Amino acid sequence: MRHDFISNSPEETFSLGALIGSRLTGGEILLLNGELGAGKTLLTKGIVKGMDPETTTTVVSPSFTLVNLYNARLDIIHVDLYRLDSEEIGNLGLEDFMDTDHVIIVEWAQRACGFFQGTTVDITIDHAGENKREITISTQLPWISDLTNIQWITGVS
Repeated sequence: MRHDFISNSPEETFSLGALIGSRLTGGEILLLNGELGAGKTLLTKGIVKGMDPETTTTVVSPSFTLVNLYNARLDIIHVDLYRLDSEEIGNLGLEDFMDTDHVIIVEWAQRACGFFQGTTVDITIDHAGENKREITISTQLPWISDLTNIQWITGVS
């Protein structure tokens, strides 16, 4: 199932992330794609917030660390693949976290086509103005239809 949304501000993008995070039950792999500055890390911050993180949790882009772990009601593995090739991605050991005890959030997921197996949520964020973003979410998970009823998000399909 695919749904397209319009976010008119960073706050709306964050809030969409929090709604997504509140619906995750474990084992999901969120594959985020978009240009630099599109809002992948901002959406991730919202997702983590929606998963009730420990109060000391600070979400930052793992551009240099490659993988960050956040403790919440489910452990969250946050990965940035921007600077990696397919061999380096295979050496990260991410398959160890593809289970129901974790949620994996992958920025620049297009660099690992076919690597992630399981329950995936494909999210693409495109610039549509200075603060406006077009966000496409594709998944077979049933909660995606719940998001279309959110008043501050304009569903376009």
